Amino acid sequence: MKLARPLPNYLVQRYHGWKATTYAENQVWYRRLATEGQRPRAMVISCCDSRVHVTSIFGADQGEFFIHRNVANLVPPYLPDGDHHGTSAAVEYAVTVLKVAHLIVLGHSQCGGVRGCLDMCKGHAPQLEAKESFVGRWMDILKPKYDHVAQIEDEDEQVRQLEKHAVVASLENLMTFPFIASAVDEGSLSLHGLWTDIGEGGLQCYEPAEERFVPV
Repeated sequence: MKLARPLPNYLVQRYHGWKATTYAENQVWYRRLATEGQRPRAMVISCCDSRVHVTSIFGADQGEFFIHRNVANLVPPYLPDGDHHGTSAAVEYAVTVLKVAHLIVLGHSQCGGVRGCLDMCKGHAPQLEAKESFVGRWMDILKPKYDHVAQIEDEDEQVRQLEKHAVVASLENLMTFPFIASAVDEGSLSLHGLWTDIGEGGLQCYEPAEERFVPV
């Protein structure tokens, strides 16, 4: 049964270009990473959106960030039910095995997942309401935050604010994980909420005391 096809030629060419330049110039570093293992200082949970380039934003090299990407950079609540939980597994590994010092949730502007959640809440996305919609059921995590933006008249601003609430919801859900709550209480782990404007290149950080995002 034919399940996979060869790589597109443009990707093959890009790989050979990388191997001949970036890798060739830094092969000692790559081999060191391979033999000594990874020791990232931070984990970043960001959106799958192709426009969100975490390593470029922070000028990070290989081995610096443990990165997990999913739709709308959401973290579900702690639920040890024996089922499949990719995001929770990544968080568990980063905190309990890699011992990262920082856990960052990075939201962004023009998020399609958040827009879909808003459409669901307004009754405009029956396809996402369907039981078999993976995206819809994932965005159910964010639905409770809709009440915070329901009265905003401008829809673009609604989406923008809901994107930021997605970051806050993930931070709140992270604290339901016992091993995260313990690490935060001990001072060995800190949580950070960020939102980036992909068009303007802006970056905002969540300030819990003020319950708002402020420019970095």
